[in-house]
Amino acid sequence: MRRGAVIQLAVFAIIAAAICTVVALAIPWLPMSASKEATRIHFVYWFTTVIAIGVFSVVASAIAYSVWKFRARPDDDSDGPPIHGHTKLEIWWTAIPAVLVTAISIVSAIVLAQNSHAGSNPLKVGVLARQFAWEFTYPNGQKLGYLEIPINRHVQLDITSTDVIHSFWVPQFSQKQDAVPGAHNKIVITPTRLGTYPVICTELCGLGHSLMRSYAKVVSPTEFASFMKNAGKPVKQSPGEAAFDHFGCNSCHTLSAANATGTIGPDLDKLKQYAAQAHRGTLEAFIKESIVNPGVYIQPGYQDQMPHTFGQQIPASQLTQLVQYLAQNAK
Repeated sequence: MRRGAVIQLAVFAIIAAAICTVVALAIPWLPMSASKEATRIHFVYWFTTVIAIGVFSVVASAIAYSVWKFRARPDDDSDGPPIHGHTKLEIWWTAIPAVLVTAISIVSAIVLAQNSHAGSNPLKVGVLARQFAWEFTYPNGQKLGYLEIPINRHVQLDITSTDVIHSFWVPQFSQKQDAVPGAHNKIVITPTRLGTYPVICTELCGLGHSLMRSYAKVVSPTEFASFMKNAGKPVKQSPGEAAFDHFGCNSCHTLSAANATGTIGPDLDKLKQYAAQAHRGTLEAFIKESIVNPGVYIQPGYQDQMPHTFGQQIPASQLTQLVQYLAQNAK
C-alpha cells in the first residue's frame, strides 16, 4: 500500500477514535464505584471499551477510505478489476481479534475469581427477598430491613427468596445476584466508600416490583461495632407490628400506626370500611381471609396482586398476632 494511502487511513482512524473516545468519556455510563469489586468490574468495562474503540476505528477508517477512494462515478457502469484475496492480511485480521478476545477472557476470569474471594474472615449476612421487601439477617440473629456494613471489610451475602425470583443489586457495588426460592446464591462486597446506596430488585417479581427498594449503609468499623452491639438489643415492637414489617406489608400498604405509606395495595387504615363493603363476617375474619386467600375479595380499584403464599409462609401464631394488630389499628 502506498504511503499516502496509509497516511489517509491513519487520519480516518484517528478521527474515528477521537469521536468514540469523546463519547465514551463525556457520558457517565457507570455509577460511582463504592467497592473493590466495582472497581475491578469497571476496569474490565474500560479495558473492553478501549479494545472496541480501536477495532471500530480501524474498520471505520477502512470503510471511509474505500467509500472515498474507490467510489464509482455516476456514469461508470464498468466492472471493477478482478482482485484476489490477500492471504497475509486475512491471517492478521483473524489472529489479532483472536488475541484480543482471549485477552478480554483472561482479564474477565481474573476479575471474576478476585470478586468471588471472601477472604478468611468475612462478615456473613443473610439476604431474604420476598414480594416486595428485603430482609437482612446478621450473625447475631438480628433481622433488619436494610443493610449496614463496615468499610474495607469483605462482606459475603447469602441470597435467597421465599416466593418468586428476585435479584439483588446495588449499582455502586456492581455486584448483582438472583434470589431464587430454594437456592442460596452468594456474592462478595468489599465497600471502599462511606455512604448510603440504594438496594434494588432487578428481576420483575410482580406488580410491586418497582417499589421493592431498600438501602445499604457503609459505615466506619467503629460505628459498625456499635451498630452490632445495639442491634442485638430487643426491638421495641409489638409482635403484630414486627410481623407487619417482617413480611413486607409496609412496602405495599398504608398504615398510620406503622408509618407505612405503600400505595400498591389497599389502605389498611380503612379496613373497617372495606370489611363492611365485603360482607365477609367479622373484621378479624375479613383480615385473615385477605391475608391467606386474597383472591376471594378484591377491593374495588385494586388488582389481585397480593402474593397468595402467605397462608403457607406465615406461622399460625404470627398470623394471629398480625390480624389482631391490623384490627386494633383499623379506623
